[in-house]
Amino acid sequence: MAENPLISVIVPCYNEQDNLEPLVKLLSDVLTPLSIPYEIVITDDCSRDDSWKILNQLAAQHPHLCIQRLANNSGQSAALWAGIQAARGRYLATLDADMQNDPRDLPKFLAAMDQADCVCGSRIEKRRQGDNWVRQISSKIANGVRNWITHETVTDSGCCYRMFKRECAANLKFFKGMHRFLPTLFKIDGFTVAEIPVNHQHRLSGLSKYGVWNRVFASAYDLIAVRWMQKRMFRFAVKEKVNFPPEP
Repeated sequence: MAENPLISVIVPCYNEQDNLEPLVKLLSDVLTPLSIPYEIVITDDCSRDDSWKILNQLAAQHPHLCIQRLANNSGQSAALWAGIQAARGRYLATLDADMQNDPRDLPKFLAAMDQADCVCGSRIEKRRQGDNWVRQISSKIANGVRNWITHETVTDSGCCYRMFKRECAANLKFFKGMHRFLPTLFKIDGFTVAEIPVNHQHRLSGLSKYGVWNRVFASAYDLIAVRWMQKRMFRFAVKEKVNFPPEP
């Protein structure tokens, strides 16, 4: 694609062989009628199933689909970060490959980009209608703990369905688990964050990789690190320069 895309849809993938074809089809069906340049960037986190084989087949059929595969299984944050680094769009949208994030919400995200630098999806209302009580309680506890420690008000911090301006990610430093805290990290750099309600679909195929442990306990170290960054990091701007060469 010669033209830089307006939107890059970034998808980390691990063992999602049965969800990839319907995901790419639905993304194409949603984005093509918008008549804007776009790309779909899927990073395979060294899947053990046929995900990479299927992605190659799909890439041969869809010129908007860009695929890459990590050398080793490195986790969701690494796959997401690799996709962010590879993406070329003005706006970067991140969603999961399991089809629980509904691509039909993407136009809502794009419309909401006038409100903030980053727009986060919130599944709270939809999860009340469909999730079992264990998932609802674990998510509620995880959101409460994260907001308490980071002094945030994000209603669904575990939702990775987001859209943000590419400059939001320009100064991010990668660490394991960073995908859970992108809105907070953006705020540290002075960017604004808003939320919109999104649909939450049942997983059609495959197994969830995340349970109560992942939602509540696994991010404990990350929470401490993010809170430290909130307290110790600060922003500054250079007002004037003399005798420096022009910036490229």
